[in-house]
Amino acid sequence: MKMLIGGKGVSKSKTIDVLNPFDNSVIDTVPYGTAKDIDKAIASAQKGYEINREMPSHKRIAILRKTAEIMQSKYEELAVTIASEGSKTIKEARKEVGRAINTITISAEEARRINGETIPFDSAEGSENRVGYYYRFPIGIIAAITPFNDPLNLVAHKLGPAIAGGNAVVLKPATVTPLSALKLAECLLEAGLPGEILSVITGHGHEIGDVLVTDERVRMVSFTGGVEAGKTVAKRAGLKKIGMELGSNSPVIVLEDCDIKPAVESCVSGAFWAVGQNCIGVQRIYIEESIYDQFRDEFVKLTETYKVGYQLDEDTDMGPMITEKEAVRVIEWVDDAVNNGANLLTGGKRKGSLVKPTVFENMPSTAILDCQEVFGPVVTLYKVKNLDEAIQKCNAVNYGLHGAIFTNNVNNAFKAIKQMDVGGIIINDSTDYRVDLMPFGGVKNSGLGREGIKFALQEMTEPKVVCFNL
Repeated sequence: MKMLIGGKGVSKSKTIDVLNPFDNSVIDTVPYGTAKDIDKAIASAQKGYEINREMPSHKRIAILRKTAEIMQSKYEELAVTIASEGSKTIKEARKEVGRAINTITISAEEARRINGETIPFDSAEGSENRVGYYYRFPIGIIAAITPFNDPLNLVAHKLGPAIAGGNAVVLKPATVTPLSALKLAECLLEAGLPGEILSVITGHGHEIGDVLVTDERVRMVSFTGGVEAGKTVAKRAGLKKIGMELGSNSPVIVLEDCDIKPAVESCVSGAFWAVGQNCIGVQRIYIEESIYDQFRDEFVKLTETYKVGYQLDEDTDMGPMITEKEAVRVIEWVDDAVNNGANLLTGGKRKGSLVKPTVFENMPSTAILDCQEVFGPVVTLYKVKNLDEAIQKCNAVNYGLHGAIFTNNVNNAFKAIKQMDVGGIIINDSTDYRVDLMPFGGVKNSGLGREGIKFALQEMTEPKVVCFNL
């Protein structure tokens, strides 16, 4: 596929192979983008910003609605693309397409709700004759950098609100999963988006990322990725807005008063969805000691029913890691845990890029898996005496994206809501729950700001005050 500069397809003599992670077969190639391509894209975005800021909101709404319709017509094509270039099974990929359509649809709806309000200037002495209001205006060019694990919907979460708010975007998708992003861009252009508003540059982050985030013409960086990369972006970006979602190692609390069977089912799904390559995937489960053995046994039994294999097979439950290198890293972390004394209950084996769903207990604090985000199909069970101990252990790491608690006691639920240091807490479901209209983001090393269309629009626009002296 061609990359896009100012909405126009661009080829390069040097290309990057896009591989199926199951067998490393080449499914397509994309151009090898350079710093010069980024410069051209930003120059085009300057024109695109002028076009979009003057575009009436009803036209933006119409373009986004039409985009969602086109995506719907290409539903299976988009799902196959997601599954072919990434780790998701075809069933998981279909769900991502549905969410991405919803994200773009919500963006169209929110484009008509970028509201301001009147300001009571006369509440200040000496301003009796003043009246006015504020309204929100687009901030300009947004640099969007997206990861591999949701290659369509996370792109939609950048592009939808940015376009709805009147901005221009230069998108740098994950090097290993650029095709879904390019197909979404094609849908937007087919729907009538002026080309100057959107560029999609394919290439390696270490070569073009710094050029993109440091350019003074860029007024905001919207980044989803790892903590270390996020820290580098924050240091290099300069005086511009930054929105970041940097992942987590999400904790779940399971209390003795919960319904165990649905708790097990939800946590297994939350741990192994998309091969655990999921920023809100379940990684740590704190179980009250009176039900620990029952929960553990049922959790392991259900985990061992998972069929791991080719992600495009309809009966596959869990596909490959995004690369064999990542699969090797996960097994190294598994071996580190075993060597530090953790008890491996199931899994812990690899074949190529396939890693068996893996469950631990008795994880020591000296193991990497105890405190870092594994971003793979590994979950650890911990026995706790009570809710207080569970909350303390949940908060003991430097992440805080989503947390969850299973309980039928409303007082326990509200205690966790108040005391868990997270950006979102889910009651009687796993941490792996999100709808695309809710505010999404974390505390500590899990990021800055919030996504979710309405909330992203707040980040991607600024208030302008208007005051009349009558």
